[in-house]
Amino acid sequence: MRKAFICPAKYVQGEDEIKNLGYFVKGFGKSALLIAHTDDVERVREKLDVTALKFEIQFVESGFTGECSRQEIQRLQLLAKEKDCSCTIGLGGGKAIDTAKCVAEGEALIIVPTIAATDAPTSHSAVIYTQEGAFEDYAYFKQNPSVVLIDTTVIAKAPTRFLVSGMGDALSTYFEARATKRSNSNVNAGLPCGARENSELAAKGTKSAFALASLCYETLLEDGVKAKEACDCNKVTIALENIIETNILLSGLGFESGGLAGAHAIHDGLTILESTHKYFHGEKVAFGTLVQLVLENAPMCEIKEVLKFCTEVGLPICLKDIGVDNLTEEELKAVAEKTCIKEESIHSMPFDVTPDMVMAAILAADGIGTKYKADNR
Repeated sequence: MRKAFICPAKYVQGEDEIKNLGYFVKGFGKSALLIAHTDDVERVREKLDVTALKFEIQFVESGFTGECSRQEIQRLQLLAKEKDCSCTIGLGGGKAIDTAKCVAEGEALIIVPTIAATDAPTSHSAVIYTQEGAFEDYAYFKQNPSVVLIDTTVIAKAPTRFLVSGMGDALSTYFEARATKRSNSNVNAGLPCGARENSELAAKGTKSAFALASLCYETLLEDGVKAKEACDCNKVTIALENIIETNILLSGLGFESGGLAGAHAIHDGLTILESTHKYFHGEKVAFGTLVQLVLENAPMCEIKEVLKFCTEVGLPICLKDIGVDNLTEEELKAVAEKTCIKEESIHSMPFDVTPDMVMAAILAADGIGTKYKADNR
């Protein structure tokens, strides 16, 4: 059996860590293309100036437009070549990080998240959009980032909702890896292009990836509530440090090398509902996790454990929590059909899944979550 595990070359996390960014830039050369929104640059301007002076390197600011589009990627690649940049830095949220991945194409890439809202920073994939912001395609690269640098002080000062959303994304990691393991499905770590079809390069998950996915869930239950309180106070605590590592590293390694299954496919289906668009990725994934548990007929004690966690940290547990007040039969069917398209990770579940099964699971999960809220007011 062929197995695969992928990860960044280096992961570093600590308070004021951006002050050491120049050290990692210097490993590639004297200058770096800095892909970041202006607001994010200004948030850390003092630290960038300190590290540039200390390590005698230069940041080439890119005027990032805020969208990971093919046009913006091409513009930034030309800028990097024109300025003879030694490496690429993606600093900020998902769009800046994904753009940096596309510009670097798997070479000399440093990722510096300023929020812990998803597990994307460690991965070898990116999402490309049109200039207007509509989804266009996925991109996969030959390797993960060279360095992922986490400044916990910056993340502690970001709005708490981002951290909680990251916990929602991380919540699915164990359950999706478990389903993938049970079905013996392929994982994204197998092929550089992220393909799931059978081939001589396809691979299964490793024991180490599943162990990380399990630790991801255990740490959420142990430190999630405490980390949320720390972030509310904009302070770095041990619990917050643990959850930042959980949201970014454990979940990132867990999903790429452990596998995706029902929760993310259900998230993708829910995105066709316009009313969900104002909710974060991780918030919708959290509800998708509950739907997956219903779909696989998980023990009620496990479902209640997830419901309790979500309620304590403020994650959605019913459709109303993600903006869906009235779901028509036609809309429900459309969500279920999108969830079950050939390319979706729902097919990593350890049994065949049909749109009718997804429709039933969504309604049942919504009912369970709604009742739980009413009983625990």
